[in-house]
Amino acid sequence: MKIQFPVKLFIHASNVHQGGGWSLLYALLEVLPGNLELVALLDSRMKVPEDMSEGMQIRRIQPSIIQRLKAEWWLARNVKKDDVVLCFGNLPPWFRLRGHTLVFLQNKYLIDRVGLVGFPVKSKWRISAERLWFFLKAKHVNEFIVQTPSMKAVLASRLKTDVPVHILPFVSNVTGYTRAAAKNESDKNTRYDFLYVASGDPHKNHRRLVEAWCLLASEGLFPSLCLTISEKDSADLCFWISEKKKQYGLRLENLGLLSHDKIKQQYRQVRALIYPSAFEAFGLPLIEARQAGLAILAAELDYVRDLLDPDQSFDPLSELSIARAVKRYMGINEQLLPLVDAAGFIKRITDNLVK
Repeated sequence: MKIQFPVKLFIHASNVHQGGGWSLLYALLEVLPGNLELVALLDSRMKVPEDMSEGMQIRRIQPSIIQRLKAEWWLARNVKKDDVVLCFGNLPPWFRLRGHTLVFLQNKYLIDRVGLVGFPVKSKWRISAERLWFFLKAKHVNEFIVQTPSMKAVLASRLKTDVPVHILPFVSNVTGYTRAAAKNESDKNTRYDFLYVASGDPHKNHRRLVEAWCLLASEGLFPSLCLTISEKDSADLCFWISEKKKQYGLRLENLGLLSHDKIKQQYRQVRALIYPSAFEAFGLPLIEARQAGLAILAAELDYVRDLLDPDQSFDPLSELSIARAVKRYMGINEQLLPLVDAAGFIKRITDNLVK
């Protein structure tokens, strides 16, 4: 990326205010250099660091279609030829800008050919509209930034242009990250056996995870599991989980939607992260859990292997595979398959026929 400095840098993030996007944007705002002219277009709900550059100009955008389109028009009128615009909210600018435009893409749903079964109607409409926006306006982008090789492969296969795609695995803290966990035999004083940090969106795969816990319960195994699902946003899922918990006596607790600081506190209270998500652009909790020294049980999918080597892996589409991975981690061996030879096979048949 050949960009001439000094320039005026625009951070266009009018649709970021929570989750992993919030934590990355917050970290970025903390370290923006003071020797640049800085302009940030931020969601009105986005909390900003107290110690960020004093020279930054902040424009607050209300979360409505009209206000965000007005922000796009303001950007088109104010960006000059030598300016750089970093679009941090996945979407290209609606208008072609005179400056150098980069898009930091984190949302795989916008570019992958995957259905939206299980999403609320409102979410389906939003994602569909954002997909249309993305591909209509991708021509306005000079360069894309993604976080993993598999994300780059998907984007490159879908783009109809030769726009460069760069891999930049951006996290708020790089210390303590390794592909494999160091073996630690000490007994941690923990509150939960397993933690799954995820919203209640369908691709997060909570139902199969809980079904795996039901399978374990049917075998007399009751590991504890902590979830972070918003009861407001995923009421049906939370009710279903509550019923399964009562039916099988599961040791399961849903803490609801947590701030990033509270999630980091939870990493210190669990033995392992379990991550059955069937679809991710990055998977930030995998990085954070590894940095916290947790064991990781995760889906055997490309996005996981892009980041680390899990202690155990499983087929995310099989609750039996998930349950077996949990048992392997717990040191519980599967019973041997009761093999018989040809003579034994015939004997079993004849013994059952001759009565």
